Amino acid sequence: MSHFFHKNSIFHKKYIGSPSKIKQQKQDDSAYLVFLIIKICFSLLAIISLIKLGYSSKFRLTRLREIQDSFLYEKYRFNVLTTRFDDLFSSEGEQRFMKDQDQIISRDIIRVIWR
Repeated sequence: MSHFFHKNSIFHKKYIGSPSKIKQQKQDDSAYLVFLIIKICFSLLAIISLIKLGYSSKFRLTRLREIQDSFLYEKYRFNVLTTRFDDLFSSEGEQRFMKDQDQIISRDIIRVIWR
C-alpha cells in the first residue's frame, strides 16, 4: 500500500504543482496543438500540391505527345511532297506528274496539254 501511495504522491506532485506550472503546462499544450494543426495544414497543402503537379505533368505530357505525332505526320507529308516536287523537275518529270494526276474529265470539256 505504501508503494501505491508513493507512486500517487509522485504523480500528484508532478502534475499538480503550483499554479504557475499549471499555467505554463496549458500554454505548452496550446502551443503544441497550434504547431500540430500547422503541421497538418502544411502536410495537406503539400499533398494537394503534389496531386495537382502530377495531373498537370500528365496533361502536359499528353499534349506534347499530340504535338509530336502531328509534327511527325507533317514531316512525313513534307518529305513526300518534296520528293514529288523534285521529281517534277527531273528528266521527264512533267510527264510523270501528268500521269499521277486524276484524269477524270467530263465529255463537254476540252482539255489542252501544252508540251
